Amino acid sequence: MLKNRRPVIAVILVAILLGGGGFWLWRAPSETGNVLTLYGNIDIREVQPAFNDSGRIASVSVHEGVAVKRGQLLATLDDSRYAAALAQARAQMQARKQTLERLQAGSRPEEIAEAKAKMDALEAAHRNAEIVYKRYANLTVRNAASRQQLDDARAAAAVAFHQYEAAKQTYLLVKMGPRQEDIAAARAEYEAAVAAFDLAQHAQNDTRLFAPADGIVQARILEPGDMAFPNAPVVTLALTDPLWVRTYVPETSLGRVRPGMAARVATDSYPGKTYRGWIGYLSPTAEFTPKTVQTPELRAALVYQLRVFLCDAHGELRLGMPATVRIDLDQPAPESGPDGRPADAVCQ
Repeated sequence: MLKNRRPVIAVILVAILLGGGGFWLWRAPSETGNVLTLYGNIDIREVQPAFNDSGRIASVSVHEGVAVKRGQLLATLDDSRYAAALAQARAQMQARKQTLERLQAGSRPEEIAEAKAKMDALEAAHRNAEIVYKRYANLTVRNAASRQQLDDARAAAAVAFHQYEAAKQTYLLVKMGPRQEDIAAARAEYEAAVAAFDLAQHAQNDTRLFAPADGIVQARILEPGDMAFPNAPVVTLALTDPLWVRTYVPETSLGRVRPGMAARVATDSYPGKTYRGWIGYLSPTAEFTPKTVQTPELRAALVYQLRVFLCDAHGELRLGMPATVRIDLDQPAPESGPDGRPADAVCQ
């Protein structure tokens, strides 16, 4: 009975070995008819947007699995205290602006006329006090007035003189307008108020969190009512633009590939369908193949990382999906456009 089972076991072992060898050949990079075939996965890149300031989350506008576009609103904070700070900063800025404009405009004609009228009135009072003083001086010589009356007249004339001089200086200052130092100080205060307003406005704007790039929401980390803190992630986004396949090219094929070369990408999910791509990045340094490669032989080899960017107009490809990359090694030298892709690589 045991002897009858031996041929069956041998056949099974041979089948396993052939299958394993076929699998290794399927996964290993190969060149067939000047076509380089590589294997990799659509790269997964994640970002976790967070607020710059702390606050209570008012809303989260996206759900897990939803595709979002760059600039789309993700979440908001309760902005009541930020709105109050912004209103205060705006009022202070307007007050500083009015002060500066008033100083720059100088004295109004009405203020100049008022100062001149006061100076003229005090000048007349001073002249009258001088006349009275001189009269009492003559009377005192003839003993027609007392010494006390002369002293009172002299004091009144002196007071009138100082009042006139003060009014004269006031008139000249009003006529000249504010000093340049005062204007410069007012301008500095206004600029500081503008900066404070801009800062308050920036803080107000930061209560809204936007998607930094196109992607898919993988997780909602915080929910409405939770407290958000600086750099604390609110959601996790898997970036979908641009898409690229991360693969590895062996050193034996390195000299035949270069950035900008066109490529065709296929997946198991859509048999018979290929996607346009191009080599966007070729690592300048060698590395050991990552452990995610299935064959031990390839894991021990030195390879160079290659990124093949993809056109996926219908959104069929998924992050992490295995992909097969085929590169025609006989294609002419690529002509790159302004964004680094080949001139004829247009995603439609």
